[in-house]
Amino acid sequence: MKIYNVADPEFKKYGQVLAGYDFTEIIEKMQETPLPDDVIYEPSIAELEALPIYQQLSIQGYGEMPIQIGYCNGHNTKLNAVEYHRSSEINIGATDLILLLGLESDVEEDHTYDTAKIEAFLLPKGTAVELYATTLHYAPCNADDGGFRDVIVLPKGTNYPLTGEHKAGGEDELLAATNKWLIGHAEGGLPEGSFIGLKGENITV
Repeated sequence: MKIYNVADPEFKKYGQVLAGYDFTEIIEKMQETPLPDDVIYEPSIAELEALPIYQQLSIQGYGEMPIQIGYCNGHNTKLNAVEYHRSSEINIGATDLILLLGLESDVEEDHTYDTAKIEAFLLPKGTAVELYATTLHYAPCNADDGGFRDVIVLPKGTNYPLTGEHKAGGEDELLAATNKWLIGHAEGGLPEGSFIGLKGENITV
């Protein structure tokens, strides 16, 4: 599939490239984080949140809302699922990586989604983007054989275990964690009970 750059106009419907931040320190700190053969996600890392960039992202990026800074690291070449939040997500490339993105507005009424509509974007090391709340996304993919490290910034409390049952039907079936609605692929290796609604190929980069 064609791989765009986040600087290309095709990205504008999914998010925006962030300017006015210095991510040097957090990218250096990210080199100390694990890089497994599969994918690891940690929603909140104290060492990253202790850096000065935390305050700038909270004040400027999220309008003084409380935030969390974590990471998604590892090796991955497949889509496997898409998720969305009720809020924007900031991704900071600590390495080159590839984002597979779609639009929530393309999700059908039965909550299925055609993977043929997914587009791929290179997020270069040192670049940060805001992914809008209406953007479907999931774990990044490798830009090369070295795997990826991606800083993930979200409103505080996102992506934690749910505390109640969600059986209201409709979109409620998709809720997989706090502030996280997920649509999985049958080949995605997701936990039992995940909503499987991706139609078509499990996209491979």
